[in-house]
This record gives sequence, C-alpha cells and structure tokens, in this order.
Amino acid sequence: MPQSFPIQLSITAVLGIPELTEAHCLWQEILDATADAPLRDGDVLAVTSKAVSKVEGRFLPAAEREEALRQETVRVVAHAPGTGQPLIVENRLGIVAAGAGIDASNVPGDRILLLPEDPDASARQLVREVHAQTGADIGVVITDTVGRPWRHGQTDIAIGCAGITPLDDARGGTDTDGKPLSVTLRCIADEIAAAADLVKGKASGVPVAVLRGLGHYVDRQTPRSAREILREADTDLFRLGSEEAYRQGFADGARSQ
Repeated sequence: MPQSFPIQLSITAVLGIPELTEAHCLWQEILDATADAPLRDGDVLAVTSKAVSKVEGRFLPAAEREEALRQETVRVVAHAPGTGQPLIVENRLGIVAAGAGIDASNVPGDRILLLPEDPDASARQLVREVHAQTGADIGVVITDTVGRPWRHGQTDIAIGCAGITPLDDARGGTDTDGKPLSVTLRCIADEIAAAADLVKGKASGVPVAVLRGLGHYVDRQTPRSAREILREADTDLFRLGSEEAYRQGFADGARSQ
C-alpha cells in the first residue's frame, strides 16, 4: 500500500455547475465546468451525495419522510425520546447516520432527498465517463455529512468511491523511529471528503472539488469500494446507543435466568 505523502496538495472548488435535476448529466456538467482547467491523470473528484442523488431523481415529497426513514433503516442505533434529536440508524448502505442520511437542506421545494441508490456504482460511472471523454485516470469520492460520537460538529465522509485506494494500511511497517506500527490504518477516502468540504462548504451551491497531488492513491484498474471502510459488527465496540445497549443487556440477562 502507498506510504509516501505529497509535497503539495491543492483543493479547488469547481464553480459553474447549475442546480442539478434529473435532466442533467453529472459527468458532462463536471467536464463543462472544468473545461478551462481540464482534469488530468491522478486528480481526485470529491462529489457531494446530493449532486448524485439529484441527477438520479432520489426526490420524495417532504410528507413521506417518516415512511422513507422506515424504508431506509436497517437497524436503530440510538435515539433520545423527547430531545428533538433525530433517530440515529444504520441505513441500507451500512452507514450509521442521523435520519438515515435523508435530508431537505439544499433541496428546492417541499421535498426531501434520499442518498444515492449505490454510491460506489455512481463513483465508478464518473471514473469511466471521465476516462472515456478525456483519457484521464482519476479517482472519485462521493461525500456526505455526518456527526461523530464524542465530538461536536459535523464533517464529510466518503460513502462511495472508485479509482482510489480508500484505506492506506501501514500495519506491519515502522514509524520514523523504527518502532512497529500495529494499528495504523489511514482512511484516505474520508480524509479526501473532509478536506474537500473546506472549499465546497454547506451553503455555497458548490457540489464538486478537485484534489490534485494524490496521484499515488489513484488506481482505476483495481476495483475498490467505500464499503471497505465500514467496521464489521464483531469489532464494533460502539454498535448501540446507551439506552439500546442497556435494554439489550437487560433482556439478555432476563433470558439467562
């Protein structure tokens, strides 16, 4: 796995992409908006999930939000009745997020927007189309905004990717002092998503950024997926919220009597 680091990294917001709808072709809009600074080998596109969902037509009337939440939820992770806080759930993509990632922000009209049907597939399509149109070998990260346990605020993470190495496994190597690295597994895809959000923002209407200087992580030939980032259930020490964990423990104890 790659261990080198870029001497210089640039992150550039892609301006000029219109408010997207099902009538738009996302890859064409990106190529049109980058025509003055064409994409080249080793570039990485960070694309918001909303941009993908809009061209995929993942809209629903706002009145259907509760039903959509039920349909998108695989399991409830945590909730706090009476607090007004949204339900934390694992959705069908395996992502743990408030309200299954269903959102109304930056969505015109009285509508909500679901996450893309398959963000990895959407990323693969962008990689293929950009290569077909320009010859450039690029990586793509589909991003979404989530909160974090133990910390205030939100950050962007990768929910889909293609053409890049999502995880950089340094385990088995050594640090600068020659000491063994046993747990270091850097999430490159999440770092890309978070860095790109610094130029895209939340209310600027900029859904795409180009990161240049990460070519050593770009690999169009090897199939990769953002699902590689998801922790397996048997190694997840924080799989349930406190109330849910208490109820499950109480129920398990009662059954063992």
